[in-house]
Amino acid sequence: MAHLGHQKPRFHGHGPDQAGPPVPTAHGGRGGAERKGAERKEAERGSAGPSAPADIERGSMEIIRRELSEHGIVLPEETAAVVERAIHATADFDYARTLRFTPEAVAKGSKALRGGTIVTDTEMARAGISKAALRALGAETRCLIGDPIISIEAKHRGKTRASVAAEHAVKELPGAVLVVGNAPTALLRIAELIEKGKARPALVIGAPVGFVNVVESKERALAVCEAAGIPAIVALGRKGGSTVAAAICNALLYTEAGLLDPSSRT
Repeated sequence: MAHLGHQKPRFHGHGPDQAGPPVPTAHGGRGGAERKGAERKEAERGSAGPSAPADIERGSMEIIRRELSEHGIVLPEETAAVVERAIHATADFDYARTLRFTPEAVAKGSKALRGGTIVTDTEMARAGISKAALRALGAETRCLIGDPIISIEAKHRGKTRASVAAEHAVKELPGAVLVVGNAPTALLRIAELIEKGKARPALVIGAPVGFVNVVESKERALAVCEAAGIPAIVALGRKGGSTVAAAICNALLYTEAGLLDPSSRT
């Protein structure tokens, strides 16, 4: 079964498409809550504030972990790095409950990145993937969306370029990590090919953003991957995007390469 962080209590008053946890409450009423907020801001600001990129990232992660803890959210150790990096990239705590993982998705997906290939549905997602981590693991990234052959074929068949690019990725790069951060048509086509036994990627990351077929594509991809025993990480709901897709990839890359500490990437 897909799983997410243990939550006590769960976020309340926020649907899957609304951002962030509820406003914290404290004993002592409004004054207590305001004092707590002021103390947090002061702690975050510090005397002069962090200036080095590694210090800024480290401080951000500390804030994320503290706020998750304040809301009673305990992330499973295996998935914590992925969830935290998605929140870090978006400042949206909803990913603590909407990111879903098939069993051992992080462990298997991370391992597949060593010497492996990541295929993204957009150049934006590809650009956001850490070059240092790719080098450390001997991995590569590909994006077929701009290939003229893809464009011609998509126009001829009346399909989206993303859908056709997904077909080519499955055929030309079997066993790759397939990353969708924009196009639900690509995720739906991947799910269809898996269901027909014509594709078996090392990992599927599904995080398209938007309204038309977005929710449905994610739910179907997660269900199909679970049934087929294919590792998958999916951001349920309407939220997602290339930034989230790249953040998930980076969390896996950093985990496998031992680069979760930002100072180790310099």
